[in-house]
Amino acid sequence: MFQYISSFFFFVVISQVVGEVDQANWSAGKFRQQSEQAMMSGDYAQAVIYLNQAVSLEPDNAANYLKLYRVHQRKKQYADALDDLAKCLAMDPSNIECTTKKIQLMISLGQCDQARALADETKVEVDKILSGQARQCAEDIQEAEKAYFAEEYESAATLFQKALLNVDLEGSDLMWMKAQSLFHSGDFYGVISDTGKILRQHTDHLEAYELRGKAYFRLGEHDQAIVHFREGLKFDPEHKGCKAGHKLVKSFEKKRNKAEAAFERKEYKEAINLFWSAINIDNTHVAFFLPTLLRIVEAHSRLGEHVKAIEEAEKHVNYEETVEGLWALGDAQQAAEKYPDAIRTYRRAEEIATDENKKKAQAKVREGEVAYKQSKEKNYYKILGIPRTATAKEIKKAYRELALKWHPDKVTAENKEEAEKKFQDIGEAYEVLSDNELKAKYDRGEEVFENQGGGGGPRNANQFFHQHFQQRGGGGGRTFHFRHG
Repeated sequence: MFQYISSFFFFVVISQVVGEVDQANWSAGKFRQQSEQAMMSGDYAQAVIYLNQAVSLEPDNAANYLKLYRVHQRKKQYADALDDLAKCLAMDPSNIECTTKKIQLMISLGQCDQARALADETKVEVDKILSGQARQCAEDIQEAEKAYFAEEYESAATLFQKALLNVDLEGSDLMWMKAQSLFHSGDFYGVISDTGKILRQHTDHLEAYELRGKAYFRLGEHDQAIVHFREGLKFDPEHKGCKAGHKLVKSFEKKRNKAEAAFERKEYKEAINLFWSAINIDNTHVAFFLPTLLRIVEAHSRLGEHVKAIEEAEKHVNYEETVEGLWALGDAQQAAEKYPDAIRTYRRAEEIATDENKKKAQAKVREGEVAYKQSKEKNYYKILGIPRTATAKEIKKAYRELALKWHPDKVTAENKEEAEKKFQDIGEAYEVLSDNELKAKYDRGEEVFENQGGGGGPRNANQFFHQHFQQRGGGGGRTFHFRHG
């Protein structure tokens, strides 16, 4: 076995030595032939070595540089590929293949003005279609750059896109100028697409990271914005644009988080002030301003400030008519008991709703119509003084406070009749709204009691009250006692 292994290694060493001896005797043609085989096997580095050997033997042979061009192009080393073609033409100015390849490569790189110049100046007869392509591409780029420097960004973006139809290689200067034009014209999704192409070619393009981060920020996707600013800062921790962008997004998020925390604590006035403070960091940030304004509308509604809620909701709708904005306005109008206005607003939302939210839009219209109908009859939400969006906990709390206030045993004799009526209505409202099935029927505008028109509800409001709140532990451990008689 040892003898076999020794023989094998001896064979390999001898083969390498023979190979080296053979290469010493290879002609330039042999090196070119071997480079072709190396390329076919995907070994581009070895192909370059063979071709450099051919160049050393035949430095004036244009064919060597044409083959080097092919290797460098395969490896996407375009600067080297252009240099190879330049050397090819220096050796053989009348080489039609090198001339054609150079014009094609310059067009692909967006160097259309140079491609046009070569097509016009060469003594070789260039294909008319290729020559025309170079000329058209150069003219398109010239027009695009003219619009760009005149800050006519929408026009520039369109013209750059036209020029890029002739440019095959992503990550060119044209793509970068187009991305900037798209940003200034407000097409942030386009910016994200184009900067993504640039970063695939140039992973250390700091300005592309910055611009992409800004585009995500303008779309309200703050998490993604932070990711891209941080990626840029990995390459240069002191990059001015990425540092400023990162700081700006973090300041927005800090204010918003504080506002949301105040909202959750039901400190709505503080939440409103903090939301506005966040908006005022940059009031041109529409993707942040519009959804935040809806939170402000909701906070005003929670405070019972319905007029202010309507005013803020109208700002949203006047700026941009969206389904969400119209729903917020309709809800505020309904809370303010402006039922016909709310129905009109909900119907407008239904008109512009997409298939995705059509059902909800239709439900909102029905909700408005039911609320209007109930406003003319017995409105249980109004009786308890709560919005239609009240939670079970909020419904119970409202009933407890009102039942204690209007219990007949707590009022004077002259107010007893009024108190008994209110106490009865309060009990009836709670009985319906605290029962999921009855509440659902009521919200749909259906009758919840057989004799609803004549006044349904608990037969004995006082008994109902004690049944629900004279229980120790479940209601906070309290027992209520009143004098009867």
